[in-house]
Amino acid sequence: MTRPETWRRLQLKRFRDLIEKNEHNFLEALSNDLRKPPTEALFEVIALKQELKLTEQQLSRWMHPKRIKVPLSLKPGEAFVTPEPLGCVLIIGPWNYPISLTLQPLISALAAGNTAILKPSEHAPASSALIAKLIPKYFPADVVRVFEGDGNLAASLLEEHFDHIFFTGGSNIGRKVMEAAAKNLTPITLELGGKSPAIVLEGADLEITARRIIWGKGINSGQTCIAPNHLLVQKTLKRDLLEKMKTTLVEFYGQEPTKSKHISKIINQHHFLRLQALLNNACQKGQIVFGGEIDTEKSIISPALVDISNPKDPLLEEELFGPILPIFSIPNLEFALDAIRKQPKPLALYMFGGSPSDQQRLLETTSAGGVCFNDVILQAGIPEMPFGGVGASGMGRYHGQAGFRTFSNEKSIMQRNFWLDLKLRYPPYKTNLELLNRLLS
Repeated sequence: MTRPETWRRLQLKRFRDLIEKNEHNFLEALSNDLRKPPTEALFEVIALKQELKLTEQQLSRWMHPKRIKVPLSLKPGEAFVTPEPLGCVLIIGPWNYPISLTLQPLISALAAGNTAILKPSEHAPASSALIAKLIPKYFPADVVRVFEGDGNLAASLLEEHFDHIFFTGGSNIGRKVMEAAAKNLTPITLELGGKSPAIVLEGADLEITARRIIWGKGINSGQTCIAPNHLLVQKTLKRDLLEKMKTTLVEFYGQEPTKSKHISKIINQHHFLRLQALLNNACQKGQIVFGGEIDTEKSIISPALVDISNPKDPLLEEELFGPILPIFSIPNLEFALDAIRKQPKPLALYMFGGSPSDQQRLLETTSAGGVCFNDVILQAGIPEMPFGGVGASGMGRYHGQAGFRTFSNEKSIMQRNFWLDLKLRYPPYKTNLELLNRLLS
């Protein structure tokens, strides 16, 4: 039985052993797949350790039944909500963070008492092979299994009847996952993405703002679902911010960024050519302000600052998922908020500077999976903070207790005694309706 806390803690211990004994292997796989610098690769391992630590600390509390208040009219009686496992869950991982975003949901699934099938991304073959190699060493086959393969395998798995499907990836595949899940009425969690904008207003420290934005866009070469997709910069700040971002790029990656050891590669030829075409188009229009150097052999594109004047520009029409940063001038906050509301709801929304009332205005008039003021990406690093999208950027939440609840069925339970059994509830009904209405309302 997977329900007892002892079984769940045993699986978490196995997971801890897997992580602690294979840290070097994870870093090596991420280097092979994405040329991730060791520091960035370590972020993936740290995310797993933080999630595991929180889960081990809080598991007993999360599992404990929650007492529900019973109305006077239904007493004597007691009511509870208790979490129970869903069953066997399918976790489909992405290629951009192929270790953490495949294994982190597994922590929640095991803590909630489930068994799991993992389908790592075929686009990160070294990470996929490593996960497939390690899981059987630490988990019995009836607890966790790994299936490697391409989209056809994923489609075959989706035809099976799972108790939950957890998918991280692009919205196009997410729609297919949702369609397949609907055939079996399988509940799903979709962690997608979207065009996460960053607003820069008067009051922002431009030097720190430049560093934080370039860092967020540069991590994994922009192949991060919550990376700032584009900037909406108050017109009076644009020139100074651009200069500080140029300086930051040189400080981070040097005068020859394609030779830097701190830039990841683009995952595959398809995405490389897609980004290259966008850059070529911007170059022909004279929009590239700085950066955008390309090493075709290594599949490296250095971060590019691109000045955009047309809100219908192709660079603002799609999620870039790469190291291209379009920068668009805005007259004020209201202009930016109106532009954001016209787009699908993003996974993340960022704002630098502004006043407390500006921050409140953003929160009240926009919708996003998450919001971060004066920084980027770090909101996803808080283990207890629920993470997920809204609308086109996804559905469902995980991290911490949110992940435990995602993979649990919160079962409602009521218990009553026999010693009080009022006849007025049974036919033939003789109760005064006005009195009954007053008593039960």
